[in-house]
Amino acid sequence: MSESEDVADAIFKLLIIGDSGIGKSCFLLQFTEGRFKDDHAVTIGVEYGSKMLTVNDKRVKLQIWDTAGQEDYRSITRSFYRNAHGIILMYDLTRTETFDHLPDWLKEARQNAGNDVMIFLVANVLDLADEEREVFAESGRAFAQENKLSGFIEASAKTSENVKDVFTKFSEILYQKHGERMAKEASKVVTKPLAASVIIKPTQPKKKGCC
Repeated sequence: MSESEDVADAIFKLLIIGDSGIGKSCFLLQFTEGRFKDDHAVTIGVEYGSKMLTVNDKRVKLQIWDTAGQEDYRSITRSFYRNAHGIILMYDLTRTETFDHLPDWLKEARQNAGNDVMIFLVANVLDLADEEREVFAESGRAFAQENKLSGFIEASAKTSENVKDVFTKFSEILYQKHGERMAKEASKVVTKPLAASVIIKPTQPKKKGCC
């Protein structure tokens, strides 16, 4: 990517959270690289990816952390909530227990992230909805509304259905909230990188996989 293509009007830090094994890493890989890997192992700690989007004629760069779902790694991943602009809260629509655990994940997110963090609910594994669905869209939509989340979409990391829509719609919402402030701050101090105060340099965790 050339230097001109890499200029962003806003930079947002996102987290993907939810139970282990629901396809969070596969979802991230599908969005950032446009591919699905069927043999991912369980994520250890966190994984990182980034991508530039054009949203309403604005260049938005997303820095995305996929967090491990296992309790053993929760003390590590909790630190990544700090300075997050948005959180993708995910469950597997073919596994009711992953939906039942959403209140615990939501509580953790709101305890560890900033007061103005925005949360978007995603039901993954839409490709198996016809044969194996256990959680209907109405339940996901109701959970999002009851908990005042920013939105709700069903998607498939495997087929890519609605994956880009999740990040595009969430970016639109985030830009409405933060984008203009970021642009003003950048214009006041030309030598200061855009949104430098909210960018966390990613660690280099070992690439262990998907879920």
